[in-house]
Amino acid sequence: MHDIPWPAWPGFFVRVRTSRLEMQEYLEQQLRIVLDGMGDSPPAFRLEFQPPANPEHGDLACNAALQLARHFRRAPRQIAEEIAERLRALPIDSSRIEGIDVAGPGFLNFRFAANYLTSELRELLDRSEDFGRSNAGSGKKALVEFVSANPTGPLTVGHGRNAVLGDTIASLLSWSGWEVSREYYFNDAGRQMRILAASVRSRYTALANPSMGTKTIGSGEDKTTVPESFPEDGYLGDYIVEIARSLFDEHGASLLDADDDTVFKTSAEKCIFEGIVRTLARLGILMDTFFNEKSLYDSGRVWDVVEKLREKGLAYDHEGAVWFKTTEFGKDKDTVLIKSTGEPTYRLPDIGYHVDKLERGFDLAVDIFGADHIATFPDVLNGVESLGYDSDKIDVVIYQFVTLIRGNEPVKMSTRKAQYVTLDELMDEVGEDVTRFFFLMRSSNTHLEFDLKLAREASEKNPVFYLQYAHARICSILRKAEEVSFEFDAQADLTLLSHEAESSLIKELIRFPQTVSRAAETREPHRIANYLRDVAVAFTQFYGHCRIIGESSELASARMSLALATRIVLKNGLSVLGISAPDRM
Repeated sequence: MHDIPWPAWPGFFVRVRTSRLEMQEYLEQQLRIVLDGMGDSPPAFRLEFQPPANPEHGDLACNAALQLARHFRRAPRQIAEEIAERLRALPIDSSRIEGIDVAGPGFLNFRFAANYLTSELRELLDRSEDFGRSNAGSGKKALVEFVSANPTGPLTVGHGRNAVLGDTIASLLSWSGWEVSREYYFNDAGRQMRILAASVRSRYTALANPSMGTKTIGSGEDKTTVPESFPEDGYLGDYIVEIARSLFDEHGASLLDADDDTVFKTSAEKCIFEGIVRTLARLGILMDTFFNEKSLYDSGRVWDVVEKLREKGLAYDHEGAVWFKTTEFGKDKDTVLIKSTGEPTYRLPDIGYHVDKLERGFDLAVDIFGADHIATFPDVLNGVESLGYDSDKIDVVIYQFVTLIRGNEPVKMSTRKAQYVTLDELMDEVGEDVTRFFFLMRSSNTHLEFDLKLAREASEKNPVFYLQYAHARICSILRKAEEVSFEFDAQADLTLLSHEAESSLIKELIRFPQTVSRAAETREPHRIANYLRDVAVAFTQFYGHCRIIGESSELASARMSLALATRIVLKNGLSVLGISAPDRM
């Protein structure tokens, strides 16, 4: 199995909101002045910036000329040349921009001035643990709903990707100034919970009555033996047996005469939820609220949704069921809200739930859903909008599913025999940090192959260890400096950092705030993982070319400052991802 590839550095739109991200804002202002002088730009035209494909071409590139070619009816290269000429004629701040060039078919490339790099590095050192934070969401409230597994069994690997994505998106929003709440939505009623209770009762009965007969269910590899009272499609996991044994140890055979399954359901739900909370805590995830779907029925909100949709002519009865007129929103067919059995489909309580979120005053409600929701969540958004609420405040993040790979082969799963890998088992094997990082290192909209061999690798081949080693190496440098009594000047002359490897590292470090900002805006935590690898690579190159201990005290202090700045960014970035930054490895 090859190492899991790192995604290419993605481009980003410039909508900078942080206090220190002034470079792109400054360039956008200057470009707007030039473009206004060349004629009106298209409506809603947005300037886009990204690092050049070839670092030798500059530090930041803009593709405005390529975007405007059709509008101006000229070749992109000609447009770029004119823009560059007009920019040079402006009083460009030389302390920021050292050069403006045109490359390729019409890219505008900007080179940062040395003074700009020095001032940004000083700002990084001064802000320290706050470097990367912004006030983009200041005064706004965000609710991130994730995991949301019903209490029918332990969290599995599939739940793990949901959990880590949601928690890290919440962290990104918090770093961007939002007041963030983490919420877990669950349903402890309905068919699944009835089957859970019946499964526990059957196992309990078998313990209380050892002479009870058995039956075989399934076939082939899924063939298994269960008590004769075991329900069809019952839950087969060992945790069911453990819950039943706990009840038997506490109550003996006295529950055999229970009129209903309430005690079995209640005990199972409590035990399973306690396990879920413990599992999430291992990943560093603490929920602020748990929202029970049942409360939507108790409050009448679900039925209120139906009546309001009826009033708007968007809900009607047909063949004993209640339908949502989704053809009004472009679907080929209308959608069932309440089945002919009287049981609501999940869309109905979900509409009520999202209305509740917005009525609680959240400016943003983020949902983390698996790919199986991709065709259904638009119905919920249309329902919310139809009821007079702003569905634009609801942001749905869809993630693809996970395949565990062991020895180049997928780990076989069998839901029927409960042969799934729990999240706890995964963490037991590879550790919490590795689990979190591997769930985050790829874009959520791509299928994730979780390579267990690579995840268990306790070396720099493991991508999370590579980052942690870089942080630990810097801590080792600091300890060594102390051992040789090196007197570090905290106000070192940073203009001495003129080596190419030093400049490259500085440029990587000062990208951190914009990377956090963009990752928060797009809900894409993998941007941080990818960026931190770039930082670690740049530091390795710096450390290989630029000696610290043994140089003059002035240069050594400047380089030590750069090493400290790298440690700050690595630690802050790993903190965003919920991963530890060890001092020793």
